[in-house]
Amino acid sequence: MNPVERARAGFLAAFGTEPEGNAFAPGRVNLIGEHVDYNDGLVLPMPISTGTAVAWGRSDGPEVEAVALDFAGQHDRFVLTGLTQHQPADWRSYLRGMASQMAHRGIDPGGLRLTIAGSNPRGAGLSSSASLCIALGRAISAAAGTALAPVELAKAAQLTEHDWAGVQCGIMDQMAIAAGEPNHALLLDCRNLATRQVPMPSDWAVVIIQSGVTRGLVDGHYNARRRDCEAAAAALGLASLRDADLAMIAAAKLDPIITARAAHVVSEIARTVAAVTAIEAHDLAALGDLLRASHASLRDQFEVSVPAVDRLVDLANAAIGNSGGARMTGGGFGGAVVAVLERSAVPGFLAALEHNFAQQGSTLPTIMIEGTGGPAAGNTP
Repeated sequence: MNPVERARAGFLAAFGTEPEGNAFAPGRVNLIGEHVDYNDGLVLPMPISTGTAVAWGRSDGPEVEAVALDFAGQHDRFVLTGLTQHQPADWRSYLRGMASQMAHRGIDPGGLRLTIAGSNPRGAGLSSSASLCIALGRAISAAAGTALAPVELAKAAQLTEHDWAGVQCGIMDQMAIAAGEPNHALLLDCRNLATRQVPMPSDWAVVIIQSGVTRGLVDGHYNARRRDCEAAAAALGLASLRDADLAMIAAAKLDPIITARAAHVVSEIARTVAAVTAIEAHDLAALGDLLRASHASLRDQFEVSVPAVDRLVDLANAAIGNSGGARMTGGGFGGAVVAVLERSAVPGFLAALEHNFAQQGSTLPTIMIEGTGGPAAGNTP
């Protein structure tokens, strides 16, 4: 069953009645523009076929009751009055945070019963948490008989990450999920939240390969990189690194680590602009060069990759050749690799990866193929 079907069936099993409605939010993969959203930069994510479903039904009384079907049926129950954080941070943190954020915006349907089911691999860099937040926001809005504009829904989800889960993320994930369109990348200016839909060529495929290394952002890595960027901007006398350039960074003679972090941000923003040009020109070779350069910068300057992901990126790039490219995607420290290549080349690409993994005595990791019918054969959404 897909997530919507599972959420509906779970609601019936948990509460003995059919839900009044279902809300869905996709995950996202970021094609390029990594770790620049919280620096007011430009990013290029796209929604994917997996995501999070929330079945909802109104109930008498003030309580919100929820069941997380992917966590062995764990429950949460609360009222908005005097709502407290759940510790340690988990799915209940996002649920409580979104309920609070929606209430602050005047959207409070009263008592609710919810069941939650997802198909995004957790810890894979595909934004399962933002998908959960947007799906919850859509369900709460529907139950209240209203809807938030995508930008406001994204802001509510971002504040939930900040204040309820302890992740000082930018707004890329939330905007990509709330405002993205299928088969399009979303060029997002994180300074003013202006967006432009960029159609992906129909003869290209976006392939997402799970590294098998589960990553976490709450353990401090993500927040530490953000502090490094803030330190660089402050030393340069800027509000954010969006206004910096490489000459300015070199002349400032900052700490070498801070210099490297800032140089990544400035060059990654430029690569994002160039990637849009390459996509619109149908120039897969140019896009591939940009993806490879992005990964090298994330590995060497921003230091958010890990050896297992580096090896997977190298294997993918060797299999693709000059007609496309691959890089790590997401916050880093594990997660997934994204590759863009000709759709007709996908079977040969998969065969080459399978051969390499077999030589190493291991099996091919989970692979999703976006724009060509969803997940690859043998992988369930």
